[in-house]
Amino acid sequence: NDLEFWGAHEWSNAKPGSIYHALKQMAKQGLLRAHDVAPSTAGGPPRTEYELTGAGEEEYFRLLREALLRHDQKIDELTAGVGFIVDLPRAEAIDLLKRRVAALEEWRAEVVRHWTPPDGTPDAWGHIGEIMKFWVHSADSGAAWTRGLIE
Repeated sequence: NDLEFWGAHEWSNAKPGSIYHALKQMAKQGLLRAHDVAPSTAGGPPRTEYELTGAGEEEYFRLLREALLRHDQKIDELTAGVGFIVDLPRAEAIDLLKRRVAALEEWRAEVVRHWTPPDGTPDAWGHIGEIMKFWVHSADSGAAWTRGLIE
């Protein structure tokens, strides 16, 4: 219910049926502790609540930090990271986001350095030049958005 309320079906590839499978797998891996709390009113298995273990909390924060830091992750990972950013101390979140901006700027410079045609105009490469322009635009817009979030 919480995932649906957060609109997770819009920004992630999580499907309702796969959530329960993932929770069970995470419990098997020692990341979660399962607690049966109430019998099902529909005659199915009992309602189960899950709690993070120490290892689960460690993995959660590792993934959260990575989602905010990386410049090349999928949009659903970044969205999840921003959704849970409040779980980090403010100073740490800002530091991770500043490092993300630096990574985006570095990536942009690399694209320009290695993918600029000899005459300096991406248009000379036609549709391939459009890819370079898209990468540069993505780096610029990602850095601008991240700077706004930092503010």
